[in-house]
Amino acid sequence: MSETRREIGIVGLGKMGAGLAAQALEKGITVAGFDQHPPPDELTAAGLVSVDGLAGFREALSPPRAVFLYIPAGPICDEVLDQFAGMLEPGDLVVDGGNSYWGDSIRRHARLAEGGIQFCDLGTSGGTSGARHGACFMIGGERDAVERVEPLLIELAVEDGYVHAGPPGAGHFTKLVHNGIEFGMLQAIGEGMDLLAHYRDELDVAELLHCWRHGSVIRSWLVDLMEAQYRERGGFGDVPAYVEDTGEVNWLVDDAMHMEVAVPVIAQSVMQLIASRDEGRVAPRAIAMMRHGFGGHPFGADEGIQRERREGRVGGFYRE
Repeated sequence: MSETRREIGIVGLGKMGAGLAAQALEKGITVAGFDQHPPPDELTAAGLVSVDGLAGFREALSPPRAVFLYIPAGPICDEVLDQFAGMLEPGDLVVDGGNSYWGDSIRRHARLAEGGIQFCDLGTSGGTSGARHGACFMIGGERDAVERVEPLLIELAVEDGYVHAGPPGAGHFTKLVHNGIEFGMLQAIGEGMDLLAHYRDELDVAELLHCWRHGSVIRSWLVDLMEAQYRERGGFGDVPAYVEDTGEVNWLVDDAMHMEVAVPVIAQSVMQLIASRDEGRVAPRAIAMMRHGFGGHPFGADEGIQRERREGRVGGFYRE
C-alpha cells in the first residue's frame, strides 16, 4: 500500500479550496496553500503554510507530495500542470478537485505519467458547506495513486461520502453526471415554485416548503435550501431571472449524444437555464436562489463564470 502523509498542498484558496483547507487544518492535517491573492486571515491563523508560488510546494511538503487543485477548469489547469511537471518529483501526486472535463483528465493523467508524476481526478460535491464541514468525494485514478490520499479524503468527507469511482477520468465523469441530475432536480423544483406563485389564491410558500421538508417524497437538501432562501429574501422579487453557470452540464448533454444515451430531462434543464437569460419567470429565480444557497453562485450575470463556461473544456468528446 502506498504511503499516506497527513499533509497536503492546495492550489486555489477560493470558496472550495479555503473550506477544505480550514477543515483539514482543524483535523490536524498540515496544509500548504497557494493562491493569486493573499490567503484568508483565518487560514493563516489556523496554521496554513502559505507558499509564494507553485515551486514553493517542493520545499513546503515532504516527498512523496500530494497537491490538490481547486482552480477553474480549462487552460489554466493545463498551465498549472505544465509548471508542476517541471517542479515536482517522480512519485508526487496531483489531485484535480475542480470541475474539469473527464476527457481532459484522462489526457492529463497520461501526460504527467510520462514524468513519473501521478494524477487523480476528484469530483467534489456538497458545496461550500461540504468543503468546510464534510464533502462528498468521487475520485478517479489508478489504485496505488488513490491509496495515497484515500484515508485523508475519508476523513474530510461526510460519513459514506467517499468512493473510488474508477480509473482515470471516472471521478470527473461521475461528478458531471451528478451535476446533470442536480440540474434536472433544480428545474423541477423551480417549475413547482412557478406553479405555486401562479395559483388563484395567495399561498404561504415558505410554510409549504417547510412541510415538504418533513416526510414528503420530495424532501431533500435542495428543498431545504429553497425554504431557507425564500425566507431570507422574502420571496422571489429581488432575484434576477438570469441563471449563471459554468457550462459543465452542456458537456454532459454533448457526451450523451455521442454515447447515444437519451437524457431528455437533463437536456431540457440546460435549455431552460439558457432561456432564463431572456425572460423573467419565477422558475429561474427559484433555481438561482437554490444555487446561491449550496454553492454561493452569483445572482445575475458574471463575466468570470461566462469565461469559464466558454473555455472550461479543453478537448472534445474523449475516445481511446
